[in-house]
Amino acid sequence: MPTNSFVVRAMSIDWINFTPWTSLAGGALIGLAASLFILFNGRIAGISGIIGSLVKLRPHETGWRIAFIIGLVAAPIIWRLLAQLPTIQLDSDFRLVAIAGLLVGVGTRFGAGCTSGHGVCGISRLSPRALIATLGFMAAGFITVYLMRHLIGM
Repeated sequence: MPTNSFVVRAMSIDWINFTPWTSLAGGALIGLAASLFILFNGRIAGISGIIGSLVKLRPHETGWRIAFIIGLVAAPIIWRLLAQLPTIQLDSDFRLVAIAGLLVGVGTRFGAGCTSGHGVCGISRLSPRALIATLGFMAAGFITVYLMRHLIGM
């Protein structure tokens, strides 16, 4: 195959593992949790901000931040008691995934938030800054996937 040719990959749905109802329920739970969090705490449920603020050591805010993170870790453990977790399959080089994770972390600092803060909480509050940030990181994701799959071939 010539190096400059494109490989067309058809998108298909894995009908055996297609879970629209549990996905809808999960999205509704995320929305409900974010709504309750802002209602009762007056805070945005942005993961990067919650974790990032732990290093500033504000004693009056440390407890709820740690509880939030424990809840994030405990949720799949509790779910595992009720149902089987999906199999994790990593199709990329671990080093590449680690670099991508670091770039996402740097991006959340430059973008003043992450997908949960801007995409879930910010857009639901009709924040123009959150809309622009979400459009920006979604576009970056689309472009990255296109480049990696179609131009670089990974």
